Amino acid sequence: ALCAAPAAAAARPDVPSADRLSGLADHLGRQTLPERDGWAADGPGTTGGSTASPERTRAVHNRAELVAALGGDNAANATDATPKLIYVDGAVDGFEGPGGTPLSCADLADPGYRLDAYLAAYDPAVWGRVPPSGPLEEARVRSVANQTRQTQINVGPNTTIVGLRGARLTGLTLMIDRASNVIVRNLTLVDARDCFPAWSPTDGEAGNWNSQYDQISVRRSENVWVDHNTFTDGDNPDSAQPVYFGRPYQVHDGSLDVTHTASLVTASWNRFTGRDKLLLIGSSNTVGPDVGRLRVTLHHNLFDGVLQRLPRVRFGQVDVYNNHYRLGGDDFQYALGVGVQSAIYAQNNFFTLDAAVDPADLLHDWGGTAVTERGSWVRQGGGAARPVDLLAAYNATHDPDLAADAGWTPTLRRDPVLPAPLVPLVVGPLAGADRLPI
Repeated sequence: ALCAAPAAAAARPDVPSADRLSGLADHLGRQTLPERDGWAADGPGTTGGSTASPERTRAVHNRAELVAALGGDNAANATDATPKLIYVDGAVDGFEGPGGTPLSCADLADPGYRLDAYLAAYDPAVWGRVPPSGPLEEARVRSVANQTRQTQINVGPNTTIVGLRGARLTGLTLMIDRASNVIVRNLTLVDARDCFPAWSPTDGEAGNWNSQYDQISVRRSENVWVDHNTFTDGDNPDSAQPVYFGRPYQVHDGSLDVTHTASLVTASWNRFTGRDKLLLIGSSNTVGPDVGRLRVTLHHNLFDGVLQRLPRVRFGQVDVYNNHYRLGGDDFQYALGVGVQSAIYAQNNFFTLDAAVDPADLLHDWGGTAVTERGSWVRQGGGAARPVDLLAAYNATHDPDLAADAGWTPTLRRDPVLPAPLVPLVVGPLAGADRLPI
């Protein structure tokens, strides 16, 4: 809970007069992760930019101001470790070019790339089921590099980014790479679209289109707190995309991915709505540097009308408790993905399911061996809520069985775990952006 607000903040020369911060906004911006609040409280804890000087405390209204507040040079900002506190006021669009000119995908495309030419060249009926190569694929890769420079916003260590009421980040990725001690709060993240998805003919039996950009990506970093944000594709959902080569043209990747040896992440009180892929924890099945890393806590989040990776885990000890899942539809795939050497501890989560969703399908085996799952409740098809042993339901209908002990017990929990029947009553009104008093 927030403490009482201090007296109104004094005017700051670096914040325009129209954006003078209330005392409560100033207090919230300088708030640190409470002790014991998930894995991000481990080690030194997570303080973000709470000690930022007035010179590094900014309110931003567009992409250029965001890049400037993060250090001034997007390519170099990832290494700027000076404490910084950034308030997002209004909508920041990753597709905003110099002088505020809006950019389209065509503006970012390499001269040698055209989607119609790409589709004609790499149609499996013509090209076969081998990975694309040659000038058109090379032009697509150059186009991706152009978009990355534009829409991937690099965040350095010791940073807090907090939204004022109504703040939106549209069409961009917050890249937290080798940048420990970061806080991201109270933002609505919308449509981090990929203009140039890759065709991967060997991904699955029929191939797949794969996109590049997450809404928040945490890589090679520790002590990251992602709290009270809303993740959505807005008016550009994947369900509205065309079908090419018999597969959906996938223009979005994850909401919040934790990969490449990242660890000590807490994601709390977030709202994920109407998206396909959400939370990938661990980047590959290769046994190597990720072992002993990827420790993540997910608590009091709302997963609403989403399809998969809630989360999907490899290797990490991941604590999943007191989350509310509202799931259904023909395209729903699974909730908890039990991957290679994963150690998910799922406790007192509540699942509101369409009649067509079988509780036995809430778990999915991605090469794991065990999951600790207890205290789950399910309300299915408008019926009465009831306790369900999800692991027993899964094992009764799937082979091989998953074992019931993931091998660890969480200790980093700030408050007592709620009984699952209370979870929808608490999480629904309080999860997501614009629920904090700012």
